[in-house]
Amino acid sequence: MSNFDKISLSIENMSCASCVGRVDRALSDVGGVHEVKVNLASQSARVFYSSLIVTPEEILAASKNAGYAARVVKVHEITTSSNHNSLAIQSYGAKALLSAIMALPIFVLEMGGHISPSLHDYINQNLGHRLSWVVQFLFTTVVLFGPGIGFFKSGLPALWRGIPDMNSLVVLGTSSAYLYSFVATFFPNSLPGEFRAVYYEPAAIIVVLILFGRSLEARARGKTGHAVEKLLGLRVKYVVAMRNGLETELSIDDVVVGDVLILHPGERVAVDGEVIEGRSYIDESMVSGEPMPAAKVKSDNVICGTVNGLGTLSYIATKVGSDTTLSQIIALVDEAQNVKLPIQALVDKVTMWFVPVVILVALATVITWLIFGPTPVVSYALIAGVSVLIVACPCAMGLATPTSIMVGSGRAAELGVLFGRGEAMQQLASLKMLAFDKTGTLTTGLPTLSSFEVVDGFLRADIMSLVASVEVRSEHPTSVAIVSAATAENTEIFPIKDFIASPGLGVSGFYGPTRICVGSERFLAEQGVKFEKNGKTGVSVQTTVYAAVDGVLAARITVVDVLKPSAIKAVTALRGMGIEVAMITGDRYLTAVHVADQLGIEHVYADVLPADKVAILSQLKGQSKQIAFVGDGINDGPALAHADVGIALGTGTDVAIESADVVLMSGDLMGIVDAFEISQKIIHNIKQNLFWAFGYNVALIPVAAGILYPSSGILLSPMLAAAAMAASSLFVLSNALRLRFITASGAAL
Repeated sequence: MSNFDKISLSIENMSCASCVGRVDRALSDVGGVHEVKVNLASQSARVFYSSLIVTPEEILAASKNAGYAARVVKVHEITTSSNHNSLAIQSYGAKALLSAIMALPIFVLEMGGHISPSLHDYINQNLGHRLSWVVQFLFTTVVLFGPGIGFFKSGLPALWRGIPDMNSLVVLGTSSAYLYSFVATFFPNSLPGEFRAVYYEPAAIIVVLILFGRSLEARARGKTGHAVEKLLGLRVKYVVAMRNGLETELSIDDVVVGDVLILHPGERVAVDGEVIEGRSYIDESMVSGEPMPAAKVKSDNVICGTVNGLGTLSYIATKVGSDTTLSQIIALVDEAQNVKLPIQALVDKVTMWFVPVVILVALATVITWLIFGPTPVVSYALIAGVSVLIVACPCAMGLATPTSIMVGSGRAAELGVLFGRGEAMQQLASLKMLAFDKTGTLTTGLPTLSSFEVVDGFLRADIMSLVASVEVRSEHPTSVAIVSAATAENTEIFPIKDFIASPGLGVSGFYGPTRICVGSERFLAEQGVKFEKNGKTGVSVQTTVYAAVDGVLAARITVVDVLKPSAIKAVTALRGMGIEVAMITGDRYLTAVHVADQLGIEHVYADVLPADKVAILSQLKGQSKQIAFVGDGINDGPALAHADVGIALGTGTDVAIESADVVLMSGDLMGIVDAFEISQKIIHNIKQNLFWAFGYNVALIPVAAGILYPSSGILLSPMLAAAAMAASSLFVLSNALRLRFITASGAAL
């Protein structure tokens, strides 16, 4: 989607799955729109479009024309979703309470006599039959066109457009009962004697129950965005900066790259930066998962949102605004929560035609009862038809998938697993093969220099300076080990020109007229360097690189890397889950095999270039194997992007993280096990919700239509239908909220 612009929309009046389908279709039909992701749970949409073809205003107009007013939500306005939801809770709650107060007299007048014969006698003696109906009419009118007016404002236009939604079903059901009762009240002679009855009570109570259900839904939906709200709470609003030599309080929005900021004890880091003065310990558990605070001194990096200890630090801002680590995490979580999974495609297809079909079923139900029903035939027909309309509202279908995604991906973020591409949830849940990079992934990625052997005729100190001068420009772990050793020896670093890094091979550059090349034997051979075949291949646990000066072999350098503490545990756990494990690395074959043997990895692909990693993944895919790849370095970027699911360690490079579908915020490999387990639990939860949502409608629509009446005399009342509809949605929401309590098997906690 990188070639398209993106806007986030807040959508009004969406109440069911059919609404989602119509908004999706309306926005997708706009020329220049590439992809649309509509989320009922968050009342939002993500639109990917070409700004050369269509404007945001035209997109908004398309949504409005479909009957769903929308507004653009900026990235920094994500917080407004909680405020919007709070207003929704208050609005639905107030309307439900008011409608309940208004409906109480109706309930007493109509049902009181059935509950208490004495109350029935009292009503007849003091009000009379007709006056009781008039009072019910007045209160029902207030309920329908007061608290319940929203159903008519949304439902009637949808009917007129030929795209009925849940509100349309409510309008049809309540209006049918209301209008029939109106005729019976004020024009009784127009109806046969046995048909003179009123149904104000179900019309009013349906509104009460649905408003109450929506209030509860809004409360439950508010809990689905818990993780994003928690992350947003880590943002700093104001910061102390040095301006013109003075400490000045600035809004976080006014901070720019290069500003020097002051971090006092107990404060959160406002933006990503680099320490320039002071000493302290910072709690980075929200990023790394490591419970122990990290020591910070000059030149160390600090991460936005982390918490300072007792020391005072001065640091220079290196990333601000949306570029900070915290903003990127929030964006990833927010995007993942609004994704449309492939499993949702079936729901979308069904719900697009669900409401029109329900209306036809309700009509057929009424006709059937009018033809075959007992006396009073109109009463039975009306009750059955209204019940079908109400019970079939597809709210649960629309909430089944997005609520699970929102809650599950949010909880995953709290456990250190970020789904950068939401579709990865479904893919990861079914994958049976995973390939690891080695260096920095299975190993610590922080090797130490084992030996630095110079060829006869060269001085060690001179070659060490030249090698370190070139390697200091590279972030490869081997380079870091060499530079660290050179620094410890107080080796002089020379300025290098024309530096070139060849991923997976080596580096080169010029010190004056002298050309220095450092890398694998293959890399130096390509540069024309000749090697003597002395049989000295190195120890399998070591990584060996070579240095050449002006095309002449000058040194043989070995470094040692060790396994991460969690590597064996993670690989064992994955294999126990039935997942095949492979290793694809650019390191030497003997080194790779040694590491694989320690971990129990059977499939080893070594001495490969970044392009070779992609080719190997393609080969495995060609064997009908969906595969995930785990990496952390720049050279892993192509493989991460090519794999069915790319998993990057958050401790790795920005390139790897941006290329990945899943990001593990800590370097602990058990986070991979967590990612698999979390995705499986999310998909299982979605399937449970969909089973309930579809099963609910399949089971209760025939009951509402009266299929049980001939054999048992059971006929579902409209009030019970409304209660069942609300209960169905609440069941789905409650089931999704269980994902908030997912625990991690690994150390991502």
